[in-house]
Amino acid sequence: MSIEESVLERLRQLPLDKQQELLDFAEFLYQKIVFKSSLSSVKGLCADLKVDITEEEIAEVRKEMWGNFPKDII
Repeated sequence: MSIEESVLERLRQLPLDKQQELLDFAEFLYQKIVFKSSLSSVKGLCADLKVDITEEEIAEVRKEMWGNFPKDII
């Protein structure tokens, strides 16, 4: 019997409120995996914000930010 089959068998034996608890826990475990993998990039961190920023836009903002930076300090 596979793990999936064992979990389903146990799930069916539980009362409805405990089934909900098990579902909530499974969702919690899943979110931990998704969140952990999304931390690997800034794009992943902002994925749920539905923001689409291009490389050109980033380059333009960098120019604006650093354009007036005094070069004699470097």
